[in-house]
Amino acid sequence: MTIKKMTLLLPMVLLMFAFQPAKKKKVIFFGDSITQQGARPGGYITRIDSMSKVERLADQFEFVGKGIGGNKVYDLFLRFQPDVLDQKPDIVLVYVGINDVWHKASAGTGTDYDKFGKFYDAIISTLKKQGIQPVVCTPSVIGERNDCTNQQDGDLNQYAKWIREYAAKNAVPLVDLRKIFLDYLAKNNPENMEKGILTVDRVHLNEKGNQLVADAMWKVIKTLK
Repeated sequence: MTIKKMTLLLPMVLLMFAFQPAKKKKVIFFGDSITQQGARPGGYITRIDSMSKVERLADQFEFVGKGIGGNKVYDLFLRFQPDVLDQKPDIVLVYVGINDVWHKASAGTGTDYDKFGKFYDAIISTLKKQGIQPVVCTPSVIGERNDCTNQQDGDLNQYAKWIREYAAKNAVPLVDLRKIFLDYLAKNNPENMEKGILTVDRVHLNEKGNQLVADAMWKVIKTLK
């Protein structure tokens, strides 16, 4: 090929690359039934997708829900490879802890505090080693009373505190849903109801709860673009 032909072709090649659509960042939401429901119409994942379109950022992200009802942190660990790593994500939001606490009382199972941390760290450390951006989320509520009388408040606060400290120590973005929910309930639950403000059953989210989670997560996600 002559220099003249190469000179003519170069602008065409550059033009082709200029119009190549940018690769979307795949965002996986990894969790339990709250995340499973979040992928349904009206759920927090579908709301995030809608918000990205309104803000004209939909061409930058792909949102994928990977939630399974009843899952605890070790369940996430067991399906981590096929449901997350094999999907080649760019960002993974880990939202777990409710069942680890709740099932201690409701089913006599759950996850001991020290084991929770070990499984959690195994997931986050692997994501970081593979160049995948993790985002950690504190567990929200099991009961909406705002006077600290929900049965699992103590455990939830302990597990949430561990996640906050882990995020700070390891420079991992945090969505502090526990704090966000408690702050909201302190202002919007004057009758101290145990459900119906942000949840339908003390745990799973209603419309307002899904929007609260969507707002908090989307605020962090779009800073990672």
